[in-house]
Amino acid sequence: MLEAERTSELAHALYRAQGDRAEAFAARRERESTDSREAENWRVVRAAIRRIRGANQG
Repeated sequence: MLEAERTSELAHALYRAQGDRAEAFAARRERESTDSREAENWRVVRAAIRRIRGANQG
């Protein structure tokens, strides 16, 4: 699994680059992953993006 700091960096970078599409991008990568560890990493990144989106909506 990715380290928390790396997960946060990746989630923020994806959100900056993709905006509201970032969560869907991470979900797609999770579904397409053939490795369970990689899928779990994308699941964690997706959750981090969801938290970022929630913080920005308030």
